[in-house]
Amino acid sequence: MSERTQDHGQDGRPTPPAKGERLADWADGRLGIHTLGKSQLRKVFPDHWSFMFGEICLYSFLILILTGVWLTLFFEPSGMEVEYNGTYEPLKGVLVTRAYESTVDISMEVRGGLLIRQIHHWAALVFVAGMLVHMMRVFFTGAFRKPRELNWLFGWTLLMLGLITGLTGYSLPDDLLSGTGVRFAQGAILSIPVVGTYLSFFLFGGEFPGHDIIPRLFAVHVLLLPGIMLGLVVAHLILVFYHKHTQFAGPGRSERNVIGAPFFPVYVAKAGGFFFLVFGVLALMGALATINPVWALGPYRPDLVGTGAQPDWYLGFSEGLIRVMPSWEIDAWGHTLELGVFIPFALFPLIMMVIAAYPFVEAWVTKDRREHHIADRPRNAPARTSFGVAWLSLYGVLMVGGGNDIWATHFHLSINAITWFVRIAFFVVPPLAYAVTYRVCLGLQRRDRAKVLHGRESGVIKRLPHGEYVEVHQPLSQAERYTLTAHEQPVPFEVGPLVDANGVARKVPRADRLRARLSRAMYGPGTQVPKPTAQEYRQVHSGDGHP
Repeated sequence: MSERTQDHGQDGRPTPPAKGERLADWADGRLGIHTLGKSQLRKVFPDHWSFMFGEICLYSFLILILTGVWLTLFFEPSGMEVEYNGTYEPLKGVLVTRAYESTVDISMEVRGGLLIRQIHHWAALVFVAGMLVHMMRVFFTGAFRKPRELNWLFGWTLLMLGLITGLTGYSLPDDLLSGTGVRFAQGAILSIPVVGTYLSFFLFGGEFPGHDIIPRLFAVHVLLLPGIMLGLVVAHLILVFYHKHTQFAGPGRSERNVIGAPFFPVYVAKAGGFFFLVFGVLALMGALATINPVWALGPYRPDLVGTGAQPDWYLGFSEGLIRVMPSWEIDAWGHTLELGVFIPFALFPLIMMVIAAYPFVEAWVTKDRREHHIADRPRNAPARTSFGVAWLSLYGVLMVGGGNDIWATHFHLSINAITWFVRIAFFVVPPLAYAVTYRVCLGLQRRDRAKVLHGRESGVIKRLPHGEYVEVHQPLSQAERYTLTAHEQPVPFEVGPLVDANGVARKVPRADRLRARLSRAMYGPGTQVPKPTAQEYRQVHSGDGHP
């Protein structure tokens, strides 16, 4: 029960509470809002500019829901063919589906319809981009470690569902571009051994294109996937609120405390302002930058394919796999196994699952079961950072493959040369990116070590009495030295001697042997630059007076 001090008037009689106060007391007595707010609204959270990537994801998702509800009121998910008689003259008399006709009507006849459509589409692109960048921020800083592994899986699942939701929404207008994408997806489904044909007939309600796919995609796009994603977003935010963000190393910061600002009013005020900023930017993009002009693309026809047909950027990865894959196929017992489509179709989720599984692999290799609330600087975890850059480089290479025809026409190149480049780069670029990133991380570690020992370069040249010229360095503050040396340097796991004191060979499990090899590769000699010690610092600064 909430407690309230009762005011008294000049005559000594108690003053009756105002309506707002009575409403607050009523709600608090039934929901416990006052008690909950008193304990949680002043909760302290660390602050960093990179946290805004997650907020962009959240606000884009909210904008998608708002604009999607509005569009649902005017869109008709039907594959039934009708003759177009709307206001767009070039389509007069053309047979189109009701889905395409209603999309053109939203764009041409509904007041503000085109603006909402384009905001919705741009918000979808920003949402997926924000999720990818946010996950990479979490990955490179090690913010996925205990106790945040479950939240990492929630984020990864949201990314995968975002890709599927984007595909289903992209396919609804039934224009020539989206219809080509649906045909592409149907071909991938047909390549699944044994059950591919049955799945295709089930989804499309018969032979392609059928009349059932648009209503089914609509139900999945507006009900099933958003509902699941909304539940995951709520669970993700609850865990973020409970565990709080990781904080970067600095004076006074440790694994057991949090230095930052309270949730209310600081974070609430920032979040409100940033939401309207994101909404404003997306509104400007929707108003000024045309996207998916279905009236210009025309309705989908199974016998036509538009030149330069491209999916949204986040699906270029999967399309690149199929476009550059050799056309391998096997004919056996009267059946054809289309490996040129099935292998890349299966490879796409496997490549994505590598990122999902990495936190658990790292925890297994290091045998680290501690809680981590201090974020790593990417340079101080060179193996993890290099692996992430290699994965992103693979993503970029395959996106080039997914747009090989656009690269060929815009840069006057041979499409066959681009395809072979992507095939070779698929195997060459990720290891090369890994090696280069590793060297860069070690170089940055050496620079930090030199900065701690000698200070920051001032650009001032000084001549010593014996004629030597040296550059004067400005010593770092104690807080800066602490920040640059606060990171951990894990010791590689060792299986120990292979024989005991009596000379008898020990049985070492294969898992421990594999763990030792991976740990040595990630944290062994030459994988980290040793942090400067206090003795080295004193030795440098106790010499002739010039570091």
